[in-house]
Amino acid sequence: MYTILVVEDQKNMRESLVIALKRAGYKVTGVDNGEMAIQQQKEIGYDLIIVDLKMGIMDGLEVLSNVKEINPSTEVIVMTAFGTINSAIQAIRDGAYDYITKPFHLPDMLSVIERALEKKRLSEKVNNLQKGTKEHYKFEGIIGNSPVMMRILNILAELTNSESTVLITGESGTGKELVARSIHNNSPRSNKPFVVVNCGALPEYLQESEFFGHVMGSFTGAVKDKKGLFFEAQGGTLFLDEIGEASLSTQVKLLRFLQNGEIRKVGDNKPVFLDVRVIVATNKDLEESTKNGGFRKDLFYRLNVIRIHVPPLRERKEDIPALVNYFVNACSHKLNKKIPEISETAMSTLLNYSWYGNIRELENVIERAITLSKNGRIMPADLAIQESLFHDSIDILHDSGGIRAALAQQERKTIVESLKKFAGNRKQAANNLGISTTTLWRKMKEYHIIPKINYNVENG
Repeated sequence: MYTILVVEDQKNMRESLVIALKRAGYKVTGVDNGEMAIQQQKEIGYDLIIVDLKMGIMDGLEVLSNVKEINPSTEVIVMTAFGTINSAIQAIRDGAYDYITKPFHLPDMLSVIERALEKKRLSEKVNNLQKGTKEHYKFEGIIGNSPVMMRILNILAELTNSESTVLITGESGTGKELVARSIHNNSPRSNKPFVVVNCGALPEYLQESEFFGHVMGSFTGAVKDKKGLFFEAQGGTLFLDEIGEASLSTQVKLLRFLQNGEIRKVGDNKPVFLDVRVIVATNKDLEESTKNGGFRKDLFYRLNVIRIHVPPLRERKEDIPALVNYFVNACSHKLNKKIPEISETAMSTLLNYSWYGNIRELENVIERAITLSKNGRIMPADLAIQESLFHDSIDILHDSGGIRAALAQQERKTIVESLKKFAGNRKQAANNLGISTTTLWRKMKEYHIIPKINYNVENG
């Protein structure tokens, strides 16, 4: 059973939360100050600590820093009042799992706790797997400690001795090639070629020749024999990016290879048998493509042995601080510049941007910011990212149906319209809606309504 420590100087809040969490089945202890929390962490050690940001001598940020120093694997959730969101963002940068605003609803708190402990469980599983693998086993460049990224790392760890075909899905820029390269680098084929080809970059009439090779004279322009990418990948791994763009004739030949390891060069009837592991990636819905005839159903089943979905960055924003730090260091080294500091307002801007270009876009933004930054400090103006005041295209209810979903969708639309009407002023928008600012903030989090303004801009 995981253990939880609640650190809250308000007696009623502390005792109520402890009782509620015990009823939910957790082993919980409560203390009223940061100093005692640190002492308890040293003596006992907790899996999760829930701490109020604003306390007496030692505030929540100090508790977080000390807790992480004692045991980095302890997860921390910070509780904050509506007016101290900037401090909560700083806490996440410093290693907190998440924050929750007071007053909160118990189901919301229980949900955050469950996700934090799930992340811890997955982290421990991955760490245990890593300890049992060979010395060079690592997943370079795959950064993130969100639960979904820990699940991906868990899958990658279990694939180290597998030869199965892998299908990687996700939007452009999410790092699908990085995942594929990690699978190869940690497999028995690591000392053999890793060959990458983007199917979408090849015209259909060239795909078969590029993939499987051709013999001289097989078509106009074939002035000599060509080996093809499968031959180049012999003994190693062939990564076919954007497999949904492969022509139907290429799909037929790929299916034959997956079935029996056989390929035939264009213009040659002689079969050649190769030892190549195939990993594919796509930003398309291949299942949908099989319904309209754009992708062979039998090939889809052959490819879909193990599927890894890499989520968009906007769905794992808790990974942004770690990614930013990584790119700041990497880009500074690349540009031969001193590593700059990220201002709190700049980090807030990065956390609130939608990132439809995903990690690739984030890397580009950081590189540009380092190039333009002055005085060794990155400010929001250096980021050069612009977006409408509120991004309203994330339909979080698209898989739902019925009256509840329709009502929720209408409520979300009404909130967005009110926020736009008052230029993001939450106090005026809440008054217009007839609700408290706390309720408005909770609704904004629930419906993924993301303000494209600095959190310091407050209301009135």
